Amino acid sequence: MKLKRKTRVTTEFSLASMTDLIFLLLIFFLLTSNFVTPSGMPVTLPQSSTNAITKMNLSVTITSDLKYYINNTPTTLESLEAQLKQEMVGDNKLVVLNVDETVPVKYFVKVASIANGLGAKVSIATKQPE
Repeated sequence: MKLKRKTRVTTEFSLASMTDLIFLLLIFFLLTSNFVTPSGMPVTLPQSSTNAITKMNLSVTITSDLKYYINNTPTTLESLEAQLKQEMVGDNKLVVLNVDETVPVKYFVKVASIANGLGAKVSIATKQPE
């Protein structure tokens, strides 16, 4: 005497929920990854073999013709300290220096000492060697 079951067990597997999960993870990683915003000023950065990427809070650019920019806003060397002090509010204490490779070191050191005097950490932007 053979008894029949009323419900049947299916052996199919639906991938719809798996693809939804993959797309949600993809969107999560795309939104939470750090993107480096390149400087808008045309400078030729020096080369470095290190690959450390920092989150850019405050950018100071020195072009080859010795023009100064804070976050793409033109400024002068004399007013640089006052504008840096105004821009560094809260946790905004990292200054990334985008200095053209043809600029003499004394201008770079002058800007770095101003930023250090205001209590900021100074980082130098470089590019990968080709």
